[in-house]
Amino acid sequence: MKVNVQTLDAAAAGELELNDAVFGIEPRTDILHRVVTWQLEKRRAPARATRERSDVARTGKKFGRQKGGGTARHGDRKAPVFIGGGKAHGARARDFGHDLNKKVRALGLKMALSAKAKDGSLIVLDNLDVAEGKTKALVAHLAKLNLNKALFIDGDAVNVSFAKASANIVGVDLLPAVGANVYDILKADSLVLTRAAVEKLEARFNG
Repeated sequence: MKVNVQTLDAAAAGELELNDAVFGIEPRTDILHRVVTWQLEKRRAPARATRERSDVARTGKKFGRQKGGGTARHGDRKAPVFIGGGKAHGARARDFGHDLNKKVRALGLKMALSAKAKDGSLIVLDNLDVAEGKTKALVAHLAKLNLNKALFIDGDAVNVSFAKASANIVGVDLLPAVGANVYDILKADSLVLTRAAVEKLEARFNG
């Protein structure tokens, strides 16, 4: 599959041949749903388990007389009313147990990239250099490219000038190629890759 390469100024910068094994496969909703569900489950932070009455290591011996002591008739020091006692109705550790095969994860990412290429939401740029890292300059570039909510993916590392210029622009996200993921790609209206990003993504699946 051939795509036109542009500059940030929306000027032509040649053509690039995309690998059909990465950008040209037929997307499947069930695979994309499974990968997104797995990804969002992995983001969840389960509560840390607290020690309840049965988990606390304190004496269970009755420490006072049943009657005549002038205090409540406690049976042991593990009760929640004592310092060092167990927590009443404490948080429980939870394991959501959602796992996914690596091949399915890789297939999901290929399908997400292919979905953007298929519906015309994929743009390839020569590079992401922004003059002096100015936000005003980047806003002008985005207007020329007709981009609003877009995910930009660069090569090994993100472009420093672009990262600085886009920091305060709502709807513009930037990731290195290693951070490319199904959820962020599908969430964005447009996917913008650099030449370096295309090279890294194709090498990721062919390596």
